[in-house]
Amino acid sequence: MHTHLVSSGGRDVRQASRRRKELMSFDRHRVRGILEWLTGDEGHDLDDAGFMGATGRRLRKAGLPVDRLTLHLRTLHPEFRGRTVVWSPGAPVQVADREHDAGQSDVFARSPMRQVMDTRRWLVVRLDDPRYAELSMLDLFRGQGLVELVIAPLIYGDMPASAVVFCTRRTTGFSDADQRALAAIVPALRGACEIRMLRHAETTLLDTYVGTATGRRILAGHIRRGDAETLDAALFLCDLRGFTALSDRLSTADVLSLLNLYFDQVVPAIEAAGGEILKFMGDAVLAYFPAGRDPEQSCRAAFEAARAALRRLADASPASGPLRAGIALHYGTVSYGNIGSGHRLDFTVIGRDVNLTSRLQGLCEPLGEPLLMSKEFARRLDRPDIAPIGAHAVKGLSYPIELFAPDGAQGR
Repeated sequence: MHTHLVSSGGRDVRQASRRRKELMSFDRHRVRGILEWLTGDEGHDLDDAGFMGATGRRLRKAGLPVDRLTLHLRTLHPEFRGRTVVWSPGAPVQVADREHDAGQSDVFARSPMRQVMDTRRWLVVRLDDPRYAELSMLDLFRGQGLVELVIAPLIYGDMPASAVVFCTRRTTGFSDADQRALAAIVPALRGACEIRMLRHAETTLLDTYVGTATGRRILAGHIRRGDAETLDAALFLCDLRGFTALSDRLSTADVLSLLNLYFDQVVPAIEAAGGEILKFMGDAVLAYFPAGRDPEQSCRAAFEAARAALRRLADASPASGPLRAGIALHYGTVSYGNIGSGHRLDFTVIGRDVNLTSRLQGLCEPLGEPLLMSKEFARRLDRPDIAPIGAHAVKGLSYPIELFAPDGAQGR
């Protein structure tokens, strides 16, 4: 009897072991196509919506009862703290960015997704559980008929974790075999998302700190010192008047707030006209408008940007006093590329015409003109409301420079 029990028990153990192996083998076969998709090249160049849609369809094709799939990705962006991507069968993929000031006390901040991001542990949630009643209030899940969520962290070393949520309408939820399949999929999904996030972060940071065109050049490999090109462009230099006095009178916080208000008027005006911002130099903004095959158009764009910036500054002036600026416009040839030492480089424009633009801007205040133009710029602009205001001495040059300015209110 004793031997029989041992033998019977041994058979049970062996049968259970075989069953586990069969399940694991089934899971691997079940998810093989998804793993190949996530680790392959096919989805590399898709945008977030295309990638999410293709992934969701493959999950369903593998027999997983996924009725909604959501990605909650932490981002490195000056305006947004995260991106949410949502897929459901037969519906357009939704992509939404969460702003930094959206508030930490909202429903999402108290949600199981945030809990998983913070604890880095998987969580299975039944939406009929009273503890998670608030979760059903989120637009992500409301009215979807969902029953169970499997929430998994997407961990990237020491970086803040992201999360993926697999949702089902099946009343019994995800089976053990389903959850094993999801556990096999998540590492590959994490890797695919990490690559996408890093690409997005590098583009965002370059756009933020050096500008879109310069960022593209850097990513294209133009990163050696002395690697430069010569181009013709309309140059734009704007400086906030009275900044030294304001800095002496206001607190540091108020100065920063004022500077940001000032830049919020000037930067959109430049970008809307197609200009590329190169530098923030204290309270000054240096930008250029590439000429390409149409120098006149680049000058018109720079002029419209200058007028728009001055209008916006006048409309946005705070109670502490008017925001006044001086803007210089010049057309010339610049060297556009890398300068610096060793591994610490700066991508900028240099040359005689850049220096001249700076000198012209310095004449705005003594001449009482908010907008000054060089002769080279004015003749390409070719407007009847632009008038000469005489030749003026410019620091560093042995000869005077003929200057132009808008004539009357029409051009200001």
